[in-house]
Amino acid sequence: MLRATMNIGLGLYRHMLTRENYRFARQAGCTHIVAHLVDYFHQSKDNTRQDQPTGGVQGWGRAGDPNHLWTVAELSTLKQEMADEGLQLLAIENFDPAHWHDVLLDGPRKAEQLENVKTIIRNVGAAGIPVFGYNFSIAGVAARVRGHFARGGAEAVGMAGVDDTPIPNGMAWNMVYDPAAPAGVVPSATHEQLWSRLKDFLDAILPVAEAAGVTMAAHPDDPPTPFLRQQPRLVYQPALYQKLLDLRPSPSNGLEFCLGSLAEMTEGDVYEATEQYSRQGKLAYVHFRNVRGKVPTYKEAFVDDGDIDMLRILRILKKNHYQGVLIPDHTPQMACDAPWHAGMAYALGYMRAALQLIDQE
Repeated sequence: MLRATMNIGLGLYRHMLTRENYRFARQAGCTHIVAHLVDYFHQSKDNTRQDQPTGGVQGWGRAGDPNHLWTVAELSTLKQEMADEGLQLLAIENFDPAHWHDVLLDGPRKAEQLENVKTIIRNVGAAGIPVFGYNFSIAGVAARVRGHFARGGAEAVGMAGVDDTPIPNGMAWNMVYDPAAPAGVVPSATHEQLWSRLKDFLDAILPVAEAAGVTMAAHPDDPPTPFLRQQPRLVYQPALYQKLLDLRPSPSNGLEFCLGSLAEMTEGDVYEATEQYSRQGKLAYVHFRNVRGKVPTYKEAFVDDGDIDMLRILRILKKNHYQGVLIPDHTPQMACDAPWHAGMAYALGYMRAALQLIDQE
């Protein structure tokens, strides 16, 4: 009998990187953690700290310190704290815009900031962390709304239309990196320019990642619209993932495979995409979440209550010998004193049961 041999992990935002949450993850059956070191909630008035960030036209909040790159020492300490609770640190997810905004914008500090990114990847590798997830996007994750969209009126995130508001100067990836930037807006780029910037990034970073033993894992656009805030999007249809892989072939060029984002896309098929990319062995880890609808009006749902047949996804992954980690990237908030923890516990319990089921097939 072919076993699934997949693992379950949990994604934690910076302020959630605590022993209490590590123990919660282990008690819920997780073996791995995906850690966010960017503080999306810094000086933000719009984000609920116990849920995913949404923000408004002013972004998620303030970017971090441009002069502080994550060090081997702090990464190693974080990894050891998780190991002390029986967990492995699988990945760091997302660069801080303070460290790479001109890589995205093709700005005057691009060469300097490519060196920043190289240093970060070397440090991640030196700390023994195998994956770095990233989202190459000027607008970032934006234009989302919060409401009681999920089963039983549970609070969830969705989209109610495309935001065409231009991005103000000093903002990239939906975070403010320069609060003193002059008035005005970021000029609109083209898709061709964005792909050219990505190629520069991959050409510079992938040799470093290969030497460091780190897989760079690209997230698709969320939400996956062709344009957002008057800026082009990179991977807004499933086939564009292949374009990214083919742009710079490398064993370190992989995918942060987000089922929710793929299902929200207007073309393609989430099952065919899972088949295509898992067969190539390109899935660094999987965001295992469910949605209802497609852009520009989708809504996030409980893992067992959306448009995606999650068992079908697991069977495809099993057939193609995927042995990586699944994390419940987002989940609706449940009506109790600990909405995030309850929602995550529900998703993790479903995932463990589903893996046990397909192991018996």
